[in-house]
Amino acid sequence: MANNNEQLDLMFHALSDATRRGMVDRLCKGPATVSELAEPLDLALPTVMGHLRVLESCGLVRSMKQGRVRTCELEPEQLTQVEIWINQRRSLWGRRFDRLGEFLANSEPPNE
Repeated sequence: MANNNEQLDLMFHALSDATRRGMVDRLCKGPATVSELAEPLDLALPTVMGHLRVLESCGLVRSMKQGRVRTCELEPEQLTQVEIWINQRRSLWGRRFDRLGEFLANSEPPNE
């Protein structure tokens, strides 16, 4: 269980940065080279590589090098862990709000 929590921590950390979220958004369209990912950013290439290392360390992105070109690809199944975690909380809060609604519907209005 701790391993799953550590993995979630790494993914939330990776997705907490707008630059990395932008890279993930771009990779949702398909594989891209590091140069293509860096193009819209006002960042030095080593900085872009640092962001990619964070995304790779949590398993959201994988990269392959062919010759001098490094191509990155999204690992969408890794997002399933985040989705499950969020859906569990959404379900919990939905049930709590339903119970609150039932309680309020069955309560008498305050005396004025």
